[in-house]
Amino acid sequence: QVQLVESGGGLVQAGGSLRLSCTASGIIFGINDMGWYRQAPGKQRELVAIITSGGNTNYVDSVEGRFTISRDNAKNTVWLQMNSLKPEDTAVYYCNAGVVVTTRGGYRNLEVWGQGTLVTVSS
Repeated sequence: QVQLVESGGGLVQAGGSLRLSCTASGIIFGINDMGWYRQAPGKQRELVAIITSGGNTNYVDSVEGRFTISRDNAKNTVWLQMNSLKPEDTAVYYCNAGVVVTTRGGYRNLEVWGQGTLVTVSS
């Protein structure tokens, strides 16, 4: 069974920084895209940033220039460095990964989610 375990959330003042971490565990053949999503109270979950296995990245406009996503393929880990945080960044942040596992017949692609970590930015 594959799991994503997140850490790094917390309370920070506006203008501050936090670094989220997410590590995949289990019997994993490989991981394709890894990403961070967030869901604020009363809002839909949105994609914040995504990184391919080759290191290409994409960000939602609202975090461009403030957040940086990175990964270590050998450690099955993805990070989200969040700088210049704003109150509107307050949300539960979820890690997501496209994981490839082996089966008797070959390979299978799984979409796996972390449990979420709360980020609260005070004004």
